[in-house]
Amino acid sequence: MAVAIGETVPDIELPATGDKTLKLSDLRGKRVVLYFYPKASTPGCTQEGLDFTAARDALAELDTVIVGASRDGIKAQESFKAKQGFGFDLLSDKEETLCNAFDVIKVKKMYGKESLGVERSTFLIDAQGVLRREWRGVKVKGHVDEVLEAVRALG
Repeated sequence: MAVAIGETVPDIELPATGDKTLKLSDLRGKRVVLYFYPKASTPGCTQEGLDFTAARDALAELDTVIVGASRDGIKAQESFKAKQGFGFDLLSDKEETLCNAFDVIKVKKMYGKESLGVERSTFLIDAQGVLRREWRGVKVKGHVDEVLEAVRALG
């Protein structure tokens, strides 16, 4: 069962960039923008990461951290972060534990074939670890501005 708005997010621990592991509870006391993307180093995912990087200072002023997650391995995540200069951690969720907790694995169609993949989604978690907003089926253009507005609206 996926976490719902108003519920405390599960405390899942995953490998993170920077040769560490990260648990969601490690971030308590700060707001968290947790975004899921389909695949490291692809055009849409790169643009989304760059957009979040551009908003990092504005989010930090609102006591908010950014964390990206995909099913890519940690080596791919490290390379993606280093190449693009992302200023936040990326999580490797190869076992889909976090993806399943947030229900972002969906059937996708490409060239007439169906496969399971990560639906581009973003979640806003408050400083107490409670899910406050979610965006599913995200289109990259303008998305980060919408997230920033939502963080500001939390007060």
